[in-house]
Amino acid sequence: MGQIEQGLERALRTRPIPSSTEARLSFLLAAHRGSTRRVAAVLGVSQRAVQRWVTKKPGARRPPGPTQVRAIEEAVLARWQPRIRARRRARAEAEGFVFHTRARFGFAAPAGSSDDPRVRWITQDLPGEVARELFAARDAGAGEQQQTVILARALGHAYFREWGRRAHGLHIAFSDVEFADFSIG
Repeated sequence: MGQIEQGLERALRTRPIPSSTEARLSFLLAAHRGSTRRVAAVLGVSQRAVQRWVTKKPGARRPPGPTQVRAIEEAVLARWQPRIRARRRARAEAEGFVFHTRARFGFAAPAGSSDDPRVRWITQDLPGEVARELFAARDAGAGEQQQTVILARALGHAYFREWGRRAHGLHIAFSDVEFADFSIG
């Protein structure tokens, strides 16, 4: 998961997901009404494996392996605050969002000019159309590169061209994203 995807996920949540694997398993068990069989089906492991991970018996507990830890994290992320996520997404698509980033920005210009790409901190309000396009691309399975192109186009129009008031025809280079945060509402 890239920086933009992580930033979108953070913006859609109001509380952090459980941090320990034990707490994540407890959440999954609660979400599936305590059924280790259902949790095992979600994670693609045996019911006995889930029982070993959550048992309270001394000496019988076994920790999940790295592959299972990733599967547990993905299952929790998919089920964490679904109604809140839907409301925040609808709000971003209707009202827009604020995008905070530190990345390398520049323009198509000769090397050595002041337009040469350099690292910049940018905080910019972006409209709901950008949020709709970004979420649609994410839902379609777009990678980090395609999401970067969407944000570069939006930042070029809003930040560098001031919503079409100057620098017409300016081509923006947006790369080396150090972080990407989104503020909704």
